[in-house]
Amino acid sequence: MAAPEDESSAHSQSSSAATATPTPPPSSVGDHYLAKCVLPPSVVLQVAYGYFRSPSSRDVVFGKETCLELVVIGEDGFVESVCEQNVFGTIKDLAVIPRSKMGKDLLAVLSDSGKLSFLSFSNEMHRFLPIQHVQLSSPGNSRTQLGRMLTVDSRQVFHLTMIFGLFLAVSAYHDRFALFSLSSSSMADIIHERIFYPSEDGGKTSSVQELSGTIWSMCFISKGFNESKGYDPVLAIVLNRKGSLLNELVLFRWNIKEESICLISEYVEAGALAHSIVEVPHSSGFAFLFRIGDALLMDLRDPQNPCCLVRTSLDLVPPASLVEEHFVEESCRVQDGDDEGLSNVAASALLKLSDWDPMFIDTESDIGKLSSKHVSSWTWEPDHNYNPRMIICLDDGEFFVFELIYEDDGVKINISECLYKGLPCKEILWVEGGFLATFSEMADGTVFKLGKEKLHWMSSIQNIAPILDFSVVDDQNEKRDQMFACCGVTPEGSLRIIRSGVNVEKLLKTAPVYQGITGTWTVKMKLPDVYHSFLVLSFVEETRVLSVGLSFKDVTDSVGFQPDVCTLACGLVADGLLVQIHQDAVRLCMANMDGSSPFVSSWFPENVSISLGAVAEDLIVVSTSNPCFLSVLGVRSVSSHCCEIYEIQRVELQYEVSCISIPQKSIGKKRCKAAILSGMERGYTFLIGTHKPSVEVLSFSEDDGGGLRVLASGMVSLTNTMGTAIRGCIPQDVRLVLVDQVYVLSGLRNGMLLRFEWPPFSHSSGLNKEEMDIVVGERENLPIDLVLIATRRIGITPVFLVPFSDSLDSDIIALSDRPWLLHTARQSLSYTSISFQASTHATPVCSSECPQGILFVAENSLHLVEMVHSKRLNAQKFHLGGTPRKVIYHSESKLLIVMRTDLCDAGTSDICCVDPLSGSVLSSYKLKPGETGKSMELVRVGNEQVLVVGTSLSSGPAILPSGEAESTKGRILILCLVHTQNSDSGSMTICSKDGLSSQRTSPFRDEQLSSSSLCSSPDDNSYDDDIKLDEAETWHLKLASATTWPGMVLAICPYLDRFFLASAGNAFYVCGFPNDSPDKMKRFAVGRTRFMITSLRTYLTRIVVGDCRDGVLFYSYHEDVKKLHQVYCDPAQRLVADCFLMDVNSVAVSDRKGSIAILSCKDHSDFEYSNPESNLNLNCAYHMGEVAMAIKKGGSIYKLPAGDVLRSYGLSKSTDAADDTIIAGTLLGSIFVFAPISREEYELLEAVQAKLVVHPLTAPVLGNDHKEFRGRENPSQATKILDGDMLAQFLELTNRQQESVLSTPQPSPSSLKASSKQCPSPPLMLHQVVQLLERVHYALH
Repeated sequence: MAAPEDESSAHSQSSSAATATPTPPPSSVGDHYLAKCVLPPSVVLQVAYGYFRSPSSRDVVFGKETCLELVVIGEDGFVESVCEQNVFGTIKDLAVIPRSKMGKDLLAVLSDSGKLSFLSFSNEMHRFLPIQHVQLSSPGNSRTQLGRMLTVDSRQVFHLTMIFGLFLAVSAYHDRFALFSLSSSSMADIIHERIFYPSEDGGKTSSVQELSGTIWSMCFISKGFNESKGYDPVLAIVLNRKGSLLNELVLFRWNIKEESICLISEYVEAGALAHSIVEVPHSSGFAFLFRIGDALLMDLRDPQNPCCLVRTSLDLVPPASLVEEHFVEESCRVQDGDDEGLSNVAASALLKLSDWDPMFIDTESDIGKLSSKHVSSWTWEPDHNYNPRMIICLDDGEFFVFELIYEDDGVKINISECLYKGLPCKEILWVEGGFLATFSEMADGTVFKLGKEKLHWMSSIQNIAPILDFSVVDDQNEKRDQMFACCGVTPEGSLRIIRSGVNVEKLLKTAPVYQGITGTWTVKMKLPDVYHSFLVLSFVEETRVLSVGLSFKDVTDSVGFQPDVCTLACGLVADGLLVQIHQDAVRLCMANMDGSSPFVSSWFPENVSISLGAVAEDLIVVSTSNPCFLSVLGVRSVSSHCCEIYEIQRVELQYEVSCISIPQKSIGKKRCKAAILSGMERGYTFLIGTHKPSVEVLSFSEDDGGGLRVLASGMVSLTNTMGTAIRGCIPQDVRLVLVDQVYVLSGLRNGMLLRFEWPPFSHSSGLNKEEMDIVVGERENLPIDLVLIATRRIGITPVFLVPFSDSLDSDIIALSDRPWLLHTARQSLSYTSISFQASTHATPVCSSECPQGILFVAENSLHLVEMVHSKRLNAQKFHLGGTPRKVIYHSESKLLIVMRTDLCDAGTSDICCVDPLSGSVLSSYKLKPGETGKSMELVRVGNEQVLVVGTSLSSGPAILPSGEAESTKGRILILCLVHTQNSDSGSMTICSKDGLSSQRTSPFRDEQLSSSSLCSSPDDNSYDDDIKLDEAETWHLKLASATTWPGMVLAICPYLDRFFLASAGNAFYVCGFPNDSPDKMKRFAVGRTRFMITSLRTYLTRIVVGDCRDGVLFYSYHEDVKKLHQVYCDPAQRLVADCFLMDVNSVAVSDRKGSIAILSCKDHSDFEYSNPESNLNLNCAYHMGEVAMAIKKGGSIYKLPAGDVLRSYGLSKSTDAADDTIIAGTLLGSIFVFAPISREEYELLEAVQAKLVVHPLTAPVLGNDHKEFRGRENPSQATKILDGDMLAQFLELTNRQQESVLSTPQPSPSSLKASSKQCPSPPLMLHQVVQLLERVHYALH
């Protein structure tokens, strides 16, 4: 039992205690931060299906509230991401605008910008760009302004020279809608006509308003074309009139000739509540009216007399009889809302139709639960005109097919048996190939294949929303941090391991016995082979050849390679003929895998040593360094079983060759935007890098005496901002790429990456072919000068380029300080980090067991991994059941401690210990029935650590609508983590000698998997025995004490080395353990706020309290008199979601409106004597548009590479202030990083950002005012945190586009922050901007 408390009020301050705490030092936290969304949101709220990239490419668009993602669903049922872009706003609704059959579809989007935006996908920019914006209302989320809902009448009616159709409707939440007719040909002005209801100019429709209420749903009703009457669109609306218990179906007609909107009819039927209206495609007048409990097929062919044709009861549909084993059946209630109170967690930022008060933030009621079934989502079969079929998903997760049968005696509906029962879906989409994509708000989505009687699972669509809590742990094996996050809700709650970069599945790791590797290659046995046969490893004085398969066996002798030399290059020159190039010779081998001796033939250079070489089909190229020769070799047959290598041509070079690359696939005659040189079409093409330095494209042809000639050349001449030449610009590797155009990639020895392109094709040359298969370049015009399009620094070590396959459009791995994935289909240079450690070599490995393998060489070990294209997120999933609320990493036991609520067995809560390697629940402590876990923290008691848990004993909401605390009860539990040795049944309590030190030990051990683990399932979380926790030891939680608390305990925090803080309603207590005994707890002091406390944090002696109305408040505890004193408070009302102290004077806080702010003490000199009502300073703020329920200090995420080297570029070097880095996890599944930067860097990037937000290529795609959006909910005078997502677009541009951005005139002074003391900024230097952004990209990507 707790000792009696000393409940002294925090406001009754004692002057004698004021001097107990010394004056703190000034805050070290600066005002300059850069925010970057390192993981975009994963919850899909809208979907669209159309021809966005080309008339032949059918794509899917995901609307994810703050970003758009374009994906394709492949023939294997996997979802692959094409591009993802931040919209710098909030998406409310979207729809497809179909164009003519020869053109691409457009995307119409409503957003909080108050505009209707029409977007077109740019293949050049590899993202959506705006075509036109139509202003509908002022920015924001007002219920009475247009911009809530969108629907399109995509049916086109052709009559003579006129085109009717392509109408669009936009509604508000209440009382208003607008209709638009769209031009089917003009791209400049898509809107042809428009009309508003009620009329904005006081016309006919404003005098009598038939529309008064909430608009729930709407759609167009297609009808036949009447030449005498023309085509007047009909709009059907499901309307809830004010005060009515039932919804009505209201039909409006737009009389285009009279320019008016009139009410045609109303339909209401007693009984069920209607919620959605859905038109039947290609039906000319039929629509489904979905109601609670049934679905009505409506005949609206005569809009003045709507009637119901068929009524289908949803409560009487065939029950579910089959459930996929891959999924968890919904056997317990899915709770709408988290315990901190946001209903509909993943979509909390959306404004809902219900009368939801945001102050009900701790609701646990079942208001809105319906006893009857209703349709939650639906989708029509694509391109099915006759007997249309629709798949529906009910609110209990059942899937059915509705098929309309048109017969002479009327329309009938065939209803299938239940195809599948799982989770209810917010959106579903039927796509070509018989695939069905389903999306839940708080669980993974799914791709199904539609069978005859059921849905077959194909793949998962990862969704980690909502992130309720997370813990960042350093993984020493990977040399980088990883995040353990509490994601999802019951029954699909899970623990996710989130890592940065592109996901790889680790299949095999060898012992570190491969010292001195100089090169790796994989080779096929025959040219048409799909799989590789051999893995060649070159060492300083040795070469080994291994077979590729379930096991790697040494077959060097069978292949015929010389084993006692260092191999410079190797490859397949013809079927069965392998070539090994080493310093002294070029060796031709005919492998014999039957055990007989292989055929071997060699070619020797004349009195020189070979320095480099490359091999391709029918072509071998080698070079020497002193003298500098380049030799082209061929292979000819001497007899039926004998071949030899011969020299075709040798040329002397002026400069030494630094690298050679031969495309393994011929370019041939392909369509491409750029010119194709004649040598590329007719002969062999290869590339070299020279010490000039330069990159050269060469062609060799024996036809017509062509010989060897240089087709194109690009000089490598780079300077820094001081005009000094950058050192080390020697090409280390070079590759030819052909996607939509031909270009050259080159990695340099100083860690830089370059992209060269052919100069733009000029029509003045007189060459003009229909298919752009253009042959240019006569002998006298060669070589063509390549244009340097983009340069990037990706490290300081040499850059090696490793294509995934032999295809010229394959993505490429770039190895430098870390591995990167180059996206070859994008313009400029676009690259993403790969979630793997720094490697010296890599090569693709394709086998039947591992078709997409990559072999990395790192730390003297071979690592076989697989690039997992099916995982759009690099997040491993451990299914836990229930809703995981809190997670803590316990460094002593190397376990994760997770709080779970809403477990399926009667909705109970527990605290469990989870193995971070396998996801296994090792032990669990269950709370009492009806008790809900709310908070937990590790707290020191003497030399031990105990787990302090706060709970709620009440079932109702914790907070009143006013923000005051509800009258509730809770408990404080003290749990000890006990370690038991099975051998002697003895147990011990784990003592933490380091207490709560931030130095954490990695939970991951060195793992060496056997080759039998190859190609294990990506979702298989089982591990071999050698990496499991020792089975001889167990861990469990033991209750030390429990105390009833006068309110829900929503926040707990350790304080100093001997106390902890715990909240109860609007009060918080300083507690401790007398005599260092965990079974006795005492409350020493109490502080009170006006509203419910949601967060408690400490830093040294400082305490910060976050409540749900007054924001954050600073307190000091005076131990001698056992009293708490409030010293500072928030300057504005703020609904605190989470906060933490960055130092004794500064706090970072996230609120429930989607913003992050950093506040600090206004005056440090006399803060102890200052008025408790003194306001904190708002240092800087940033509106994310997403609610972050958990924010924490960053670990080693923000690290700057190669500071000494980059300092030479004239950039100030930022200190590695990891403690000032902020990490935020949001309810939409996003992860943001806020990194501190210097004032000089801030001013430079602020000027760049000001130009980016207005440039046509980079401005917010939905027409948002960037300054207004990022500054929303914050004072205008606050320093703005820079938008790293906006700045990241600069690196995606070509050099010419970057120069165009920097030359953009400065925005008007009214749009910039007023500053009387700032002098005009100097002109922006392109090199300086690029190099600084490269550092940011390197550090935060």
